[in-house]
Amino acid sequence: MSSPSPLPGLKNISPYVGGDSDISGFDRVIKLASNEGAFGPSQKTIKAINSAIKDSHRYPDGDSQELREAISQKYSLELERLVCGCGSDELINLLCRTYAAPGDEIVHTAHGFAMYPIYAKTVGAVPISAPENNITACVPNIVNAITERTKLVFIANPNNPTGTYLPASQLMSLHQQIPSNVLLIIDSAYAEYVQEKDYSPGFELAKQNNNVIMLRTFSKIYGMGGIRLGWGYFPKEVADILNRVRSPFNVSFVAQAAGLAAIQDDEFVKSSQNHNHRLLKWTQEKLRSLGLIVPDSFGNFVLVRFPNSKNEKDNDKSAEKADAHLKSCGIIVRRLAGYGLPDALRVTIGTEEEMKSVINSITEFLN
Repeated sequence: MSSPSPLPGLKNISPYVGGDSDISGFDRVIKLASNEGAFGPSQKTIKAINSAIKDSHRYPDGDSQELREAISQKYSLELERLVCGCGSDELINLLCRTYAAPGDEIVHTAHGFAMYPIYAKTVGAVPISAPENNITACVPNIVNAITERTKLVFIANPNNPTGTYLPASQLMSLHQQIPSNVLLIIDSAYAEYVQEKDYSPGFELAKQNNNVIMLRTFSKIYGMGGIRLGWGYFPKEVADILNRVRSPFNVSFVAQAAGLAAIQDDEFVKSSQNHNHRLLKWTQEKLRSLGLIVPDSFGNFVLVRFPNSKNEKDNDKSAEKADAHLKSCGIIVRRLAGYGLPDALRVTIGTEEEMKSVINSITEFLN
């Protein structure tokens, strides 16, 4: 007797593996594996969440109207071009479902967000990895990866897990070389952390073009990863399509209330930015002083590369062994072998106390 079968190819997809959350034998751990905000949600956001919980038996506004209005006002965006999602990854999934078919191609950078190729494969599309230049997105390589079968191009800016970014001028150059029937999706999850003047999250490109999308999230600087809330700015036609196919109540009542409070709390965002800028610089300097390779990062995390990690068995100071030592100290960071960086760890910027613990633990490991 035959059994139900999934669509072809789905069994070949390697599931996304998130960062660990606990360590056996530890009641409390320092979790720096998932680029979560150092302070969690703001007090104003927590107050809004607590207030909304009592009404969570009610279905939410299916259009996230009030939240979209607040985003529209804050960034001077057209309301009808805004779509909210259960995390920005829901919007990535919807874009792949609605604009790619079996045999089509979806381009992403070599060390981009792991969900880009996964969502591509779920619709039978072929993910195409564009090589990077010094772990930074390379415009010529992305353009060379585009063929007549390409439907979507994803670029995370800044990129996770490398922490690098493309200046606005290079994004513009990339867009100018992309065919008009190909969607360019700029995933700006870490935009709030970037202080460089030549950076743009993609506002102008998205405002002025019919094939550019900007995605944003509440999971990082707003400290709402567990709430699941993101948004995007789309061409009107794309927004219309997404609203036709998304689930009718895709953003919960609590998430909408939390997002509305968070987007208006500029004081909290500024404080978080200052904290991250100070500790990011401090952490990078400390790690470099230990002889580790630490590229400049423009997110809320650092990429730490351990020299000679390729020969793990003969190297007592490899990324794998450093990760094990950190775990023995109750510290969880992210190994990046799955991202093609077996010699690297990614460390989220946490509180000052947490970062001092990380430096002390790595110093102990190297000595």
